[in-house]
Amino acid sequence: MLLKELSSLASPLSSGQVDKLKQLTAELSAVQLAWVSGYLAATSEQGTSAAPQVSAEQTITILYGSQTGNGRGVATELAEKAQAQGYAVNLVSMGDYKARQLKQETLLLLVVSTHGEGDAPDDAIELHKFLSSKRAPKLDNLNYSVLALGDSSYEFFCQTGKDFDTRLAALGATAISPLIECDVDYEELAATWQESVLEAVKPLIGSAGASVVSIAGAATSATSSFTKQKPYTAELLVSQKLTGRDSDRDVRHVEIELGESGISYQAGDALGVWFTNSEQLVNELLESLNLNGDEQVALGSDNVSLRDALLNKKELTQLYPGLVTGWAELSQSQALLDISSDKALVREYINNNQVADLVRQHPATVNAEQLVGLLRGITPRLYSIASSQAEVESEVHLTVALVEDERDGVARFGGASQFLASAEEGQQLQVYVEPNNHFRLPENPETPVIMVGPGTGVAPFRAFMQQRSADGIEGNAWLIFGNPHFEQDFLYQTEWQQYLQSGELSRIDLAFSRDQEHKVYVQHKIAEQGETLWQWLENGAHFYICGDAERMAKDVHQALLDVAVKFGGKTIEQAEEYLETLRAAKRYQKDVY
Repeated sequence: MLLKELSSLASPLSSGQVDKLKQLTAELSAVQLAWVSGYLAATSEQGTSAAPQVSAEQTITILYGSQTGNGRGVATELAEKAQAQGYAVNLVSMGDYKARQLKQETLLLLVVSTHGEGDAPDDAIELHKFLSSKRAPKLDNLNYSVLALGDSSYEFFCQTGKDFDTRLAALGATAISPLIECDVDYEELAATWQESVLEAVKPLIGSAGASVVSIAGAATSATSSFTKQKPYTAELLVSQKLTGRDSDRDVRHVEIELGESGISYQAGDALGVWFTNSEQLVNELLESLNLNGDEQVALGSDNVSLRDALLNKKELTQLYPGLVTGWAELSQSQALLDISSDKALVREYINNNQVADLVRQHPATVNAEQLVGLLRGITPRLYSIASSQAEVESEVHLTVALVEDERDGVARFGGASQFLASAEEGQQLQVYVEPNNHFRLPENPETPVIMVGPGTGVAPFRAFMQQRSADGIEGNAWLIFGNPHFEQDFLYQTEWQQYLQSGELSRIDLAFSRDQEHKVYVQHKIAEQGETLWQWLENGAHFYICGDAERMAKDVHQALLDVAVKFGGKTIEQAEEYLETLRAAKRYQKDVY
């Protein structure tokens, strides 16, 4: 873009020189461009050739593919450690990396997570596809290492990282350190990998002028210094029930005060919330295991009471395969041993039970140290932000569904959702903003938007509308919302009606699934309004989905394909290509979980 603008101005370069410059810069990486810029500036000032301080060959390129921010965090830490050791670093999101630069790299370190059932995170999709295609070049000169992040509760654990490792090796690249697969509690393994790869690069690279060049993340740096590891202590203002008294679900509107933190966020971002387990659940667990909550246990370098560990440090509402297997060995329950030997049965058991259920169903005698050793550490939950700072300023709003189920007559709740639903006004919360650059309003605010958000999936669209309203944008906004009952479950009904009346919301289509004999969902509304929806897409609309990934997002995707076939005159294959083109152009974005 810059060269295009320069070439249109009066230039001291001949047209041939401009063409050569364009050709050269098109092939350079961000670090190479930065070096050339400095080289030319020095040459201009000194009138002589300037010797480079760091050659391109001495640059470590660190790529990250991250859905929830963990991968970005690990990659950033690695870049800082490499810089401290004197290396030049090119730190970049896979989403901002030009795949054709791969053949120029000599040293590549990748940190990549796996999203859902073995899928690449949004920012890694293009690079993942490129490496798997026939266009991928031979990489005989490349040295690399991969850190894979995942969740062993899912079938395709760390699959994206495995894919990258396999493809790079197949293309001739040399692994300087073996693939490391990290579970949810990844910190210790990630730190070990960081140390090992920085040791492994020493024979391959000289340490010269230390610098980190990042071509991504400038827009996300405004979230201040508060992170997952160093959260901000915020204050709960409101936890108000949105659903009616006769609803079969409890959905809360939560307002949190960020005070003087300086934390900023954009519509589309998520809020990370650390939580405390319920005292009732902890007491049940202690009683079932006949353990003393005052007994001291070691957590890292600290000693804390068992009760404190269970309340604040350990995950009690989500199981993972290692715990099921470990408990089967301790309990010697044949039923659990049978389950633990079958991955499919383990996943089913994990999805339908908590730690207290495991302990009750398969009794075992354990001591306090054994228990905390088996349990994973608590991880914060991410909630799509339901507000825009343009309207709520120092506040941040969430839409939280209380996760509730009954097992054998005992009520079980989600850890974070119960914490937020039961929190009282003035209570302190540990929070941080997790940027989501893959779920953003269009750069041109006048661009039409179609927002599909059933249930709590409506949260980020409340933020979108607040932002559009603050920007003075009218019309070109369409919401498709669904929930069981109109009278009980129409979240933020008054606000949507006001947006309609003001003209800021063009239209709203509602799918209340249980208000008629046949169930009606958001995908049915998409099919019903297919012709109009196709016209919106053809007019440049951006399409957004937020909510359940397992069923809803897949059903909506299929409905979109059907619309492209029926009203766009495309074959199934062409429809798939069309949606892929929309996704690549950031016109088809998902925030699913």
